[in-house]
Amino acid sequence: MESGRSRMRLFDLALVGGLLLGGIVMMMPFAWMFSTSWRLAKDSFSLPPQWLPTTWRIENYQEVFASIPFVAFVFNSLKVAALITLGQLVTCSMAAYAFARLRFPGRDWLFLLFLSQLMVPQQVTIIPVFILIRMMGLLDTHAALIIPGIFSAFGTFLLRQFFLTIPTELEDAARVDGAGYLRTFVQIILPLAGPGLSTLAIFTFNFYWNEFFRPLLFISTWEQMTLPLGLTVMRGYLGVGNVAAIMAGVSMGVLPVLLVFLLAQRYLIEGITLTGIKG
Repeated sequence: MESGRSRMRLFDLALVGGLLLGGIVMMMPFAWMFSTSWRLAKDSFSLPPQWLPTTWRIENYQEVFASIPFVAFVFNSLKVAALITLGQLVTCSMAAYAFARLRFPGRDWLFLLFLSQLMVPQQVTIIPVFILIRMMGLLDTHAALIIPGIFSAFGTFLLRQFFLTIPTELEDAARVDGAGYLRTFVQIILPLAGPGLSTLAIFTFNFYWNEFFRPLLFISTWEQMTLPLGLTVMRGYLGVGNVAAIMAGVSMGVLPVLLVFLLAQRYLIEGITLTGIKG
């Protein structure tokens, strides 16, 4: 018995050590990014590389605000990411409720067909999407980024799996009291779906805050640029810009996402755990 417990302790220690090592490896790029943002530009390419800067330069952060309208870019990214996140919470929750609770002919086949779009890369459909955006006169507007982004097969799948974990007896009791589908959805399902909705909100906000591909194609003026697209301007012609200043801009751009994750990580873990209970 004691030998078995000792083996379990060793296994737990090895598992924790492996996870700790993996966490350190994953944090190394972020540590290098923050370190580079404080050093001289020429020190970014020194060999062997140095993790701590020899000279701490706050001027790199000042150069970000002097080179680009950083605050405007942050506001644009916040606007686009927040509206897309809100839109997906509405559309995906309604679609997920229909696929999880409503019964209609071909529901499961339609759901599989709906999920099949997850296998199609965004780059495959970007040309017809671009043509539609141009025909609608939405090029170089935030609507070109927001409207196609408020629908998500992944978000629908995530919330559907979460809704399946909610006991059907609650809905049966609501129907006995005379509640219809809409009232049941609003007053019963949504209040219980906080972890699932929080998980989708974190994933969606993080993705569209960092999105670069679609803004690169649809946005062309400074006034409409999002932060990832605007930071590329600092690279300069042929990529000869100040690397330390670029890392300073990226560091400030990452902070909001890290803050959102740290504040909501409990809901993220709970939502991911509960979505796998019932399929």
